[in-house]
Amino acid sequence: MTVLLVLLAGVATAAAGLLVPTLIRALPEPEHDESAEDEDPKPLYVDVASRRGQRWRSALGSGAAGAVIALAVGWDWWLVALLPVVPVCTALAVIDWHTRLLPSRIVLPATAYGVVVGLLGWALSGDHTDVLRAAIGLVVARSFYWVLWFVHSAGMGFGDVRLAALLGFALGHLGWGELAVGLYAGFLVFGIPGLLLAVVRWDRSLLRSAFPFGPFMIIGALIGIVLGPAATAWFSS
Repeated sequence: MTVLLVLLAGVATAAAGLLVPTLIRALPEPEHDESAEDEDPKPLYVDVASRRGQRWRSALGSGAAGAVIALAVGWDWWLVALLPVVPVCTALAVIDWHTRLLPSRIVLPATAYGVVVGLLGWALSGDHTDVLRAAIGLVVARSFYWVLWFVHSAGMGFGDVRLAALLGFALGHLGWGELAVGLYAGFLVFGIPGLLLAVVRWDRSLLRSAFPFGPFMIIGALIGIVLGPAATAWFSS
């Protein structure tokens, strides 16, 4: 049954991933260019969506993530709630990677969707434990990223703060281990390759270069979903 679940989740999210370029193309352009003066202008969303191979890469990424999440979460109603968010996060990762923007037109509705589904689960089950933990996860993750943005806004956009709320709620609903690992892993995935690259090239300026952080936050959340239960068991023992 697990194999069937993973297969169904992978196929469903891959099919939804095919629509990622369509979602990106439909986004309105920002009213002003938010790029820094010393950076190249932001590419148009329609150009990002039209990149060669963008559709199949989005489908492949979404399908792989959906399958991994299904394998980690198993037969649980929250899995059904999580799967629609997978192609949305794929779109956000693609957008941020190419533009260093995380559009609130995508992040905020996705967060609202998660909160509504979480509250609906509470109403149907009568158990508030998961949704309360998810709410704490949202507040903690958003507050932590807000402090980082406030202290060093040049290195982190406010879109990362909004995305942290979405990921914090989703991870918190699964468990404390998923939340802790998911938030921490993003920094490891982001920092270690950059540090190694700087060492290999012997160029410390790479450590001061600005890179999109959203894709690494999403990868970190995926790692949290996979390794969170093991972390919880380890701390409990």
